[in-house]
Amino acid sequence: MRALVTGAAGFIGFHTARRLLEEGNDVIGVDGMTSYYDPELKRRRQEILRSYDRYQAFEFMLEEGSRYADLHSDLQPEIVVHLAAQAGVRYSLENPRAYVDANLIGTFNVLEACRKKPVRHLLLASTSSAYGGNTRVPFRETDPAVLPLTLYAASKLATEHMAHSYSHLFGVPTTAFRFFTVYGPWGRPDMALFLFVWHILRNEPIEVFNDGASQRDFTFIDDLVEAISRLIGCIPIRDPTSAENSVPGDTLSPVAPFRLVNIGGGHPVSLLEFIAEIERATGRNAEKLFKPLPPGDIARTEASADLLLALTGYRPDTPISTGVPAFVSWYRQFYDC
Repeated sequence: MRALVTGAAGFIGFHTARRLLEEGNDVIGVDGMTSYYDPELKRRRQEILRSYDRYQAFEFMLEEGSRYADLHSDLQPEIVVHLAAQAGVRYSLENPRAYVDANLIGTFNVLEACRKKPVRHLLLASTSSAYGGNTRVPFRETDPAVLPLTLYAASKLATEHMAHSYSHLFGVPTTAFRFFTVYGPWGRPDMALFLFVWHILRNEPIEVFNDGASQRDFTFIDDLVEAISRLIGCIPIRDPTSAENSVPGDTLSPVAPFRLVNIGGGHPVSLLEFIAEIERATGRNAEKLFKPLPPGDIARTEASADLLLALTGYRPDTPISTGVPAFVSWYRQFYDC
């Protein structure tokens, strides 16, 4: 098939595009190469993708609606995996406009293109931050998500609603997935694992929020990509009573070919456990500076993986004892340290 991946030079986009290429698909990659973090890391990811004959790379921002519309119309992808976004919970406190431009306007342009040139399946990334102030765990897709704590979370919730409306009005088969703290090789430098390893290997202190008691449902990148790959074939249809397309606990909309799916394993660990695993993998002890929970942060995340398992027969299960050393090994090789 021909798949278009937005954010293809990003952490998750890179791994997703590479998986699709390894499966023998043609992949169109679009990325704006923003300076939110070191573009050199994105360039290196892009170099790997360019080594595949079936890969085509395009560099521009999705806010440039006419450019994306023309590309989509000319190349006519069958599948669109929309992963491009302005990420980062805390950065949304510093530069909120970036989230409006990238997440709302960029997603609108993708939806418009899928309306004008229909695709077999549109898949778009959301976040566990969408659950916001919910206190009931594990987080289930059927739980209300009406209490976003940051503009980042609000913008991702908005993209879910935008996509549902397009799915209803124009029949675009759409799956939105909520990611739970993704980590692994080629990860983003602004995320906790990258920052912890960076400082620990330089014998510098690390900032540990909420006394290290916060819990996260960490999802290893290979598990996430496996889930996305399987969900590509789970195309929603309008009829929620269809035996072949509906499963217990399904979120299939009664008015649109739209579904929402968590991608997380449901095995949260504390931040202190996570740091201990990093210490084992690096062979160094971390000097910890304990700080209060920042505004917008959630004390605990835990995914219900029941729907993902029912749809695909799969749930993320890589433990941090495997995933963290894999990241540290990549980091040491990439930075020659």
